[in-house]
Amino acid sequence: MANQQKSHLFYQTRRRKPVLDQARGIYMWDVDGKRYLDGSSGAMVCNIGHSNENVLAAMRLQMEKSTFGYRLHFETEASEKLAAKTATLTPEGLDRIFFVSGGSEAVESATKLARQYALATGQGTRWKVISRYPSYHGSTLGALAITGYQPLTDPFGPMMRSMPKVPAPRAYLDGLDPEDEATGIHYADMLEQKILDEGPETVLAFFVEPVGGASTGALVPPKGYMERVQQICREYGVLLILDEVMTGAGRTGKFLAGEHWNMEPDIVVMSKGFAAGYVPLGAMAAHDRLVEPVLDTGGFQHGYTYAGNPLACAAGLAVLDEIERQGLVANAGTMGDVLKSRLQDLMQRYAIIGDVRGKGLLLAFEFVGDRRTMAPLPASLNAYARFVDIAYENGLIVYSRRTRGGVDGDHILVCPPMIVNESQIEEIMDMLDRSLRQFTAEVGAAMPLSA
Repeated sequence: MANQQKSHLFYQTRRRKPVLDQARGIYMWDVDGKRYLDGSSGAMVCNIGHSNENVLAAMRLQMEKSTFGYRLHFETEASEKLAAKTATLTPEGLDRIFFVSGGSEAVESATKLARQYALATGQGTRWKVISRYPSYHGSTLGALAITGYQPLTDPFGPMMRSMPKVPAPRAYLDGLDPEDEATGIHYADMLEQKILDEGPETVLAFFVEPVGGASTGALVPPKGYMERVQQICREYGVLLILDEVMTGAGRTGKFLAGEHWNMEPDIVVMSKGFAAGYVPLGAMAAHDRLVEPVLDTGGFQHGYTYAGNPLACAAGLAVLDEIERQGLVANAGTMGDVLKSRLQDLMQRYAIIGDVRGKGLLLAFEFVGDRRTMAPLPASLNAYARFVDIAYENGLIVYSRRTRGGVDGDHILVCPPMIVNESQIEEIMDMLDRSLRQFTAEVGAAMPLSA
């Protein structure tokens, strides 16, 4: 195969993958002609599918005009239009937009804006950013400081100031009822206690994914959790920052996942599906009352070379137009319900699946060694990686991580593009079923449940 020659690139491991030839819709082909169904939208990125002609046409048109204009030298029509469009899609008041190249940059931008707002308003004692464990907010040192995922954070611990954490609301592991509002209050009150322990005058912000991403596998918060979190943040003057890098742009059946709970955050960060893989692009949407004091006291001391790149913004605007034109937010909700139901059917047939969760087309199932105790499979099995390999051999691309801080536990994210239809969901299920049969045979855990 073409990729067997030595590569001058290096990746996470020495393992090589087939060489990509082309991609259309929800399918991808390697140079040997093998077809893959993109069952995870890459890394939950390709929300509108691959090679959308309207997006490509918008990019070609922008390329004819300009591909770069530095933000300190020029304003651009593409960036202004995308900012205006984004402001209409975010909660009221979040109409100041700052563009970046990816999720980690968006997270860095949000934490820096929050800190500069505190300084500009005489709250210089506030610098601590509370987040959850497990969580994932990006790969830069600043983003890792609020990430709770040990394999990614531990090597760099001496190089950064790790921020305070509270437990993620994993009711399914703790034996609590996620539909009981008392459960949500139980987990949210841990945030209040952490604020009190740290000293409210030192706490700047709480960073949270409304629906969990890779670190917790599409974790949906218990009833009452998000509302109580917002109440606590307001009570103590703590900024509420929603990490919608994975959930934003419609994946959960709302444009922003926070809409499921009528959240009114101070800052939202987006990337991934925001430009759907056509270009590197992300955005921070912030409230006017944060931005104006910062601009009045010397300006936002932060930036990136490619912030507001006109080609990227033209692509992003075309992606948002396609999401609206095709009704993809609604389709994510409808098809997500179908897919979740089918995953729950799989759970009835494979005792190794201990939980199915998520919203819209951000869905996951978790492997367990014992469904009664929710004990994980032995870490030595590397089940999260092995299942992905088996599915890949069967032509299905899915995404996985370790559920419990990156140390053990295994979940598989099933998140196809938002253009997916019911027949394609059946195709996904056929390949998942085939892969699960092979996987359970390998680990000796095939224990069919009785009807």
